[in-house]
Amino acid sequence: MVVVLAACAGGGDSVVAEDAGTTTTIGGAGANTTSSLPSPPAPTVTTTLVPAATTTTTISPFARPVWLGTRPLPLRPDEHGEVQPTPPVLVDRRLATPPDLPSPAGTAFEWSIEPVPTEVLARSSWVPDCPVTVDELAYVTVSHMGFDGEYHTGELLINAAWAEEVVQVFETLHAAAFPIEQMRIIRAEEIDAPPTGDWNDTTSFVCRPAVGNTSWSQHAYGLAVDVNPFHNPYLKGDLVLPELASAYTDRANVRPGMIEAGDVVVTAFGEMGWAWGGNWNTLKDWMHFSASGG
Repeated sequence: MVVVLAACAGGGDSVVAEDAGTTTTIGGAGANTTSSLPSPPAPTVTTTLVPAATTTTTISPFARPVWLGTRPLPLRPDEHGEVQPTPPVLVDRRLATPPDLPSPAGTAFEWSIEPVPTEVLARSSWVPDCPVTVDELAYVTVSHMGFDGEYHTGELLINAAWAEEVVQVFETLHAAAFPIEQMRIIRAEEIDAPPTGDWNDTTSFVCRPAVGNTSWSQHAYGLAVDVNPFHNPYLKGDLVLPELASAYTDRANVRPGMIEAGDVVVTAFGEMGWAWGGNWNTLKDWMHFSASGG
């Protein structure tokens, strides 16, 4: 630092101190004091942009449409639903099996036969007016392959006299990895519910009349089994059941879950003496197998 004595107006000397970049004048008596200092540099703000997280949603090819079973169809004069074109997503129907029952422990075939439990009876279509007693029915569970490539547990109410033979049929289908979408007990309220035309439940006992008839169906005795109804619909004239399954009336276009003459499903039921509705002449009921053939 250099200190200089300088004359200052107003009398008295001033002391001037110089340093690098700084000059300070200290006045004498009566003098003003001036300090000249450099301004500090403005702070530097650094912002780091973090890219937003990317979320990818993968939809399973076996995902069940959210509208399934929720869109009632207009009714025909015969009280069935209006037959409509098959929705594109159901033209080659390969939907995941709903988790209605616990999955089997492994890939080996699992089964059970027992008297109908009270809670199962309560969620079935059985009423005292049905043509069979509860004691004439059996509750059967079997494991089966689904369209999703996984093994699932299905359930049936079946005529007890045929329970073991029916289990053997499903053991054969299990060994052949024949896909079944769903096997569950039909509730009473479902029988008269507005038709949505998209059901696909493999089932046996349902306390109802035969289609287009007032007499009891073989299902009301537990003497019939319907397999993958959507893939194997009922066809008579312009009536298709389920009503959205028209794409599957083209039996030349073979897709998974369909039943064909001489295949493993027809053969397995045939070996226990049950006939297939796909062989009928006046109508086709490709889903249907029964003890009486009707």
